[in-house]
Order: sequence, then C-alpha cells, then structure tokens
Amino acid sequence: MNTTWTPDSWRSLEAKHQPIWPDQAELEQALKTLGDQPPLVFAGEARDLTAQLGKVAQGEAFLLQAGDCAESFESSADSIRDRLRVILQMAIVLTYSGGTPLVKIGRIAGQFAKPRSSPTETKGGEELPSFLGQSVNDIGFTEAERRPDPQRLLAAYNRAASTLNLLRAFTRGGYADLSQVSTWNREFVASSPAGERYTQMADEIDRALTFMAACGVTGESVPALHEVDFFTSHEALLLNYEEALTRQDSLTGDWYDCSAHMLWIGERTRQLDGAHVEFLRGVQNPLGCKVGPTATPDEVLSLCEALNPDRVPGRLTLIVRQGADKVTEGLPPLLAAVRDSGHPVVWACDPMHGNTYESEVGVKTRHFDDVLKEISGFFAAHAQEGTWPGGVHVELTGDAVTECLGGSDDLVDGDLEHAYETMCDPRLNGRQSVDLAFRVAELLRARA
Repeated sequence: MNTTWTPDSWRSLEAKHQPIWPDQAELEQALKTLGDQPPLVFAGEARDLTAQLGKVAQGEAFLLQAGDCAESFESSADSIRDRLRVILQMAIVLTYSGGTPLVKIGRIAGQFAKPRSSPTETKGGEELPSFLGQSVNDIGFTEAERRPDPQRLLAAYNRAASTLNLLRAFTRGGYADLSQVSTWNREFVASSPAGERYTQMADEIDRALTFMAACGVTGESVPALHEVDFFTSHEALLLNYEEALTRQDSLTGDWYDCSAHMLWIGERTRQLDGAHVEFLRGVQNPLGCKVGPTATPDEVLSLCEALNPDRVPGRLTLIVRQGADKVTEGLPPLLAAVRDSGHPVVWACDPMHGNTYESEVGVKTRHFDDVLKEISGFFAAHAQEGTWPGGVHVELTGDAVTECLGGSDDLVDGDLEHAYETMCDPRLNGRQSVDLAFRVAELLRARA
C-alpha cells in the first residue's frame, strides 16, 4: 500500500473487475466531463452519516441499508418512490416494534455497476462480454449492446442526480411524515399477513400522533416527525468513475467521493494490496466492506487498519455475507478479533448474497427462510460474543416481483416466472421486505 494518497494513486495497483473500454480516448473525454460536474452529495452530509453510524457502532442505533441489486436507467419515478416507501415501511417497523433509533441508507442513486463471476457469457453458442450494469453496457445480448460505452458513465451520473432530487423531495417534502404511515400500505402489502400487522401498527402510531398533537407536539415543532434523514450508497466498483467525482472539501481540506454518502468494497475486490482498498482508504466518506465466509480474523483486522487507522466510530461498516449454514460458526472468531482489537466498527448482515442458488426452473433465487436464518445466526453470534448486531443490508424492490421464494405468500418455484424482473440478482418484494422487518424487530426486542 502506498504511504501517500492521491485520488489517482490506485492506478499503480491491480484494479479487479474493471471493464475493458474499447476506446481509451472516448473514456478519457467522458471522465473529463464527469470531473467538471457538480458533486452529487456534499462532504457535510457524509460527515453527518459518519456521526449517525458512530451511534450504531456504540450499540445505540441500528442500520437499515436496502435497495435494488442493480439499478436501471429506465426506473420510473413511481418505481423509485415505491422502493423508498418499502424502505420507510421497514424503518417504521424496526423503530416502532424494535424500539431502536434507525439509520436509513439506500442502495440507490448510483448502484449501476456489478462485478460478475465470468467476464463473458454464452448463449446459443455465441460468446459476448457479460452484462456489468447499465453504467457499462446493456443487458441485451448483441455485440453492440454488450460493448462497454463510456457515455454510459455520464448517463449514470445524470440518472443518479435525478434520483437524488426525487429522494430529497420525498424525504424532506412531507412524503415521509409520520402521519402518512397509514397511506404507505400498498395493496400488495396490505393484503398480506405482514401487511395486516403493519396496519395495526400504523393505527397505533396514528393514535399516538393524535395524542401528541393534542399536547402541542407536531411536525412543525418537531421536524423529525415530518421528514427523515436518508442517505445513499453503492459499491465503489468503477474506480475511474469514483475518482472523477472525488472532490476536496473547502472547509476541511479532506477528500470525499461525492458520488454517494457511503461507498462499499465488494467481497471480490477487498484485496489489501488492491486498487479498491487503496482508493477508498483516502476518501473520508463512511465506508463499507463485504466480508464473506473465507475471511480470516487477520484479514479483517488488516482491513480495519487500512480503512480506519484512526479508529473513528462510524467510519467503517463490515457487511457480513457468510451464508445461512456458515454464519454461526464463521462469524464469532471475526467478532472476537475485532472486539479485542478495539476497532469501533458497525457490524451489518447481508443475508442475500451467501444464499443464492439456481432454482428448479433454472433461474437464480433465494429463499426467505435462508435469509431469515442467516440474520438469526448473525444475532446469535453477537449474543455469544457480547457485541452489537448493528444492522441489515438487503436487496429489495417496491415492485410486486416474484424473485425470492417463501415469505408470507409462500412463493414456490412455479411462481418465479410470473414477475422475475431483476437485471442481476433476485430481490425481496414489498410483502417479503415488510415481513422481514417484523422478524428483525423481534430479534432486536430480544436483545433489549
């Protein structure tokens, strides 16, 4: 690892899972244009998130990080609103039923790139580059569609900017008002068992708000009743893009990656001597790092030292993705090592990526029971080691998809073909997401 850091010092190291851009001149022009654009987020917002995550690291709050597996440039305003609504529904359930302050971060407004296990894909005897997310190429299977196109980096920036504008309008303009809790029940949620529990909870909140209003406590006197803090995040995979949006804060002189409030490093790119760790160690955003079942205590401690040498609470979130059958055995040694080292990390559970498999009908899926089993194991491991289970990190959508099996509707293999719409990995739908929130809230109450 370099002793000094600059926004481009990562270029001297191996950068895995980067596209092979066919026209370097076209790429450099696109990056120059990106570098001239305004920041998408601001340094002060990133500092606010670090402070909130610091409370999670200290066991005083819980993290909900959720959103799409791979965002689409074609997502409508309604689809973005519905994704936000499901996250807000989950947040209400976790806060009200779990009795814990919540930090809300979306996998949104930037999750346009994906690492893939193979650089190419073969269909009908034809081999083409894999789909790497819409910031690189298109999901269609033709040579032209799979060609990495630098202009898509500019499209990703513009799409992120418009999504952020919409999110800020919703979260600050009254849509997130607690008085709207009852109206957030979409029909496909309201008709499910989890939706029935949500309706009962919403009625209780309405009665509490009526009482508070009678006492003079309203959204005008308490802004937290009227609006919410909502932050954005994505995997910092495309380092050219991230570098182009990195800015030096005029107040502190520190560098921030202004493409999102929080960035994370994936399981495939967390090499200590790699370009992704080198780039992200130098920006002052709160960071995440995925930790899979092969990670050793020494590796995790080295990542903590590389990414948070000053031991700032809230700076680093370790996002565990071990798998439902491995978490109870594999996680405790990592928890113990980090606890004993004194590193103030946030521990979050990604119960999705370690539980993906191919269904009988030949598509990738996950079973709700496996997702819940990994979260339960995550909580159990923390109880064993006396540490705080800080949050969950899930892939979901507000659309009524049929991509993950099980849940309150007991989806089976034959249901997958009805609405399998993801561009990459299977996501929980609205019903399953709200159901999961109630299950996690029960685990949180048990820790109280």
